[in-house]
Amino acid sequence: MLYKKIIGEAKVHSDLENVEKQIESLKSEGNTIVFTNGCFDILHLGHIEYLLRASLMGDVMVVGVNSDDSIKGLKGSNRPIMNEEHRYHLMASLSFIDMVIPFNEETPYNVIKSVKPDVLVKGVGYKEEEIVGYDIVKEIGGVTTIVETNLPPSLYSTTSIIEKIKKL
Repeated sequence: MLYKKIIGEAKVHSDLENVEKQIESLKSEGNTIVFTNGCFDILHLGHIEYLLRASLMGDVMVVGVNSDDSIKGLKGSNRPIMNEEHRYHLMASLSFIDMVIPFNEETPYNVIKSVKPDVLVKGVGYKEEEIVGYDIVKEIGGVTTIVETNLPPSLYSTTSIIEKIKKL
């Protein structure tokens, strides 16, 4: 795979102990760590704008990505459309994402506990205090924020894209 030859797999990290060490080192150098998560089943413009806006809130952008099993539990047996390896490496190929962390649980709570981000970000449709990991980030003095985009969700959502494809 050309991607792996050029970029390598250096951005995809599944060992949380190693992630903790790397994040601690980055924080000791004065970097602000931003974290978000999602399935990113079919990467679309809504994802790109959301992720780019989130990345501008700090120095290091960390993205948790649901595994295939995790998505099946959340979205049903017909999902994901793209397998986890493709989704992990697609996210890692984005220049404004510094680290991708796969997780198999329903939520990224354990990942957030390891990363201890300074900024926890989610998209519209959430209330700050209901975001998974809010308690962790608040306890360490970080902030949780909602990122809004100017794009209509009906045009840029994985579910709406899948429905449009089914109609074709």
